[in-house]
Amino acid sequence: MIRDEADAALAQAEFFDICDDEQRRLLAFAGTRRHYDPDAVIYQSGDTPLGAHVLISGTLKARPEGKGANKPYAISEPGSVVSAMALILDKPRLVTFTAVTDCETLFVPRTAFLKLVQQSPDLAQRAVARIERDLGSYLGALEPLGRRMRAGQD
Repeated sequence: MIRDEADAALAQAEFFDICDDEQRRLLAFAGTRRHYDPDAVIYQSGDTPLGAHVLISGTLKARPEGKGANKPYAISEPGSVVSAMALILDKPRLVTFTAVTDCETLFVPRTAFLKLVQQSPDLAQRAVARIERDLGSYLGALEPLGRRMRAGQD
């Protein structure tokens, strides 16, 4: 039953729509369900996460840190993926994620995801396409800010 819940959480997570049903089942098997009490830290800014979390229930707060950081924001939509890039990149995060309420997540380890990617060239291509799309959207959203900054320098 727990594996069925983990599989359902992954099926709900937009990032994991790049996986077929069998790949999601394998990740659900490799994943671990975790509980966080209010104010518990899930990732601390500067830490290198070992994978991503899929929100099952509760509300999280993301607090970007560092120069030019945005305002904190809440994540409460079941299926939201926290730190999807950690499935591929072994790099520190510049965001602290904490639980606002009691939270349940499914932790998906990078090692499990990368093993699947190595075994499936199709999944690797879909992962690259997703990252390119997400990065393009992010950079596109920053473009108006860049224009305003350049206009202020003139």
